[in-house]
Amino acid sequence: MKRACILSGLGLLFGLWALLLPLSDRTSFTIHMIVHMGVVAGAAPLIAIGLSGTRLDIPARWPWFSPVVASVFELVAVWIWHIPALRELSARSGAIATIEQLTFLVAGLVLWLSCLGGLEAGRDGRRMAGAFGLLFTSMHMTLLGALLALSPRPLYGSSEVTCFGVTLSPIFDQQAGGVIMLLVGAAVYLAGGVSLLATTLNSGGPEPTRRRG
Repeated sequence: MKRACILSGLGLLFGLWALLLPLSDRTSFTIHMIVHMGVVAGAAPLIAIGLSGTRLDIPARWPWFSPVVASVFELVAVWIWHIPALRELSARSGAIATIEQLTFLVAGLVLWLSCLGGLEAGRDGRRMAGAFGLLFTSMHMTLLGALLALSPRPLYGSSEVTCFGVTLSPIFDQQAGGVIMLLVGAAVYLAGGVSLLATTLNSGGPEPTRRRG
């Protein structure tokens, strides 16, 4: 199971980084968001499931690195790379784009591993913190996606772009990318947070002491 998750995650990364990005118009914000969501909400959780319980399980080695800290780290990574100037650099430079994608992967892996991994001792507390971290991430991705989708003017470029052979105006390209973040990113993190919360609430505690007599 774990091996299959790792292979699936790596296969998704290969498809996104080796096929989609090189063969697409990298100036398209829609393409950027498809790759971004594929990395942090697709490949990262799959690889994290596979790495949990292994020697690469970060929270097992560094228990202080909590899901809350990891969620703040991802927030900073996501919002910084969506500053228009940095987005423009990434679209024009392969080296900057590589740094951007690696940042997304590391931020996603650290967050999902901090929620899904760790030692058995204190697992319920970590799940609760993980639920908070994932729900917080869902909230800030919802906010960013909404801002991008509802913006009255394009923030990224002023020229038409091509997305899967379809020509898009700058504002429609940005709005489509914002909707993808809303539908995919926010939903995946919300589902993950609710799942962790439900698992914690349904976990069995110590059996009640039976009365004698």
